Amino acid sequence: MTTPNLPLTYLHRPPAAATTEPWLLVLMHGVGSNEQDLFGLAPHVPGRFHVLSLRAPFRMGPGANAWFEFSVAPNGDRTINEPQELQSRALVAQAVEAAASQLGVPASRVVVGGFSQGGIMSLSLLLTQPALLQAAMVWHSRLLPQVLPAAAPAAALQGKQLWVSHGTQDNVIPLAQAHAIREHFAQLPVTLNYREFPGMHEIRPAELAATVDWLQSL
Repeated sequence: MTTPNLPLTYLHRPPAAATTEPWLLVLMHGVGSNEQDLFGLAPHVPGRFHVLSLRAPFRMGPGANAWFEFSVAPNGDRTINEPQELQSRALVAQAVEAAASQLGVPASRVVVGGFSQGGIMSLSLLLTQPALLQAAMVWHSRLLPQVLPAAAPAAALQGKQLWVSHGTQDNVIPLAQAHAIREHFAQLPVTLNYREFPGMHEIRPAELAATVDWLQSL
């Protein structure tokens, strides 16, 4: 079994042995976490998928990493470290492209997903480099205004698919941010599956099950 050589540290679960046309699911954790976090969901992912869980490049502390640093003002406004976000987005694009190439998976069978800040990265990759993937999976996240100037033409998103789910009581990223994603993608030729679930900043069993059903349907 190929072990991809990637610019980021990762964990890999290969697809089931008899898989002839594998898919690739690349997962990205939230801020302050690591590649072990979402890799715990791998047993739930359909067997035809390679599952890769990436570690963000910026270290915050032991076992704690970020795709970019940010601060929140008293009024709730967020300021991000833009050079870090740009660097992470480039590394994610390189990792996704290299993994797909080395594992023999065409872009038409690549899904990139993440939770919270990892979901931000997934959404940003779909918007800026849609040729690298077929679908994005975004849990409890938001759309970065900073990436919009780099967005690909709308026509490049034709036929792409997007899963967005959020907790109705999310206390970290408000539900309004999910509504903003939904409104943005309503203007684009993307097939959006948007869902809200009771809960806070967490993936509960019902949300995971619905997401897995969506993955199965691709």
